[in-house]
Amino acid sequence: MGRAGALGITGWLLLSLLVAGCASAPTPAPAPTPTDTKTPDSNYIIGPGDSLEVFVWRNPELSVTVPVRPDGKISTPLVEDMVAVGKTPPQLARDMEKVLSEYVRSPKVNIIVTTAASAFSLVKVVGQVQHPSALPYREGMRVLDAILAVGGLTQFASGNRARIVRVENGKETIIHVKVADLVNSGDVKQNELLKPGDVLVVPQSIF
Repeated sequence: MGRAGALGITGWLLLSLLVAGCASAPTPAPAPTPTDTKTPDSNYIIGPGDSLEVFVWRNPELSVTVPVRPDGKISTPLVEDMVAVGKTPPQLARDMEKVLSEYVRSPKVNIIVTTAASAFSLVKVVGQVQHPSALPYREGMRVLDAILAVGGLTQFASGNRARIVRVENGKETIIHVKVADLVNSGDVKQNELLKPGDVLVVPQSIF
């Protein structure tokens, strides 16, 4: 075989390896879209001490993270002393849009509670637990999280008679939870999702 032929074969082999390498390269993950972002709980009631992330679409200079002051208000660029306490994130976002519309064309505001620290958001765990406490709510919080945070059940607890007391729109709802089965047997069906303001009651054994 001549020198030209050998060079041709070598070049063909190198090209084949290059094509194979490109084909096996991992496809990059798509960039996140606005729909991938976490949305706030529309039922959450904002209170003093909470920290809010205020995002104004296409206006990064107006997007900030601010605390809810003891007077119940927040201040952001172009929006001063806006009452936040007692509102849900969507309600506050709509109120801010009304003010910003004087300066920005068709503003779109999204508000996320980054730190839930107000009394409105506390989850109270009472009764036969090691350390009855009022716990700061966090998104995704469940019964097991609360029980572990207070040190577990006492020896006198009737864990399977526990209940969640929840008040929504002025109406009280009772959710029965078998905490003993959850803790001792790993019955994850009992690991109910908690909401801000819930009270988890663990009664004493009647025996």
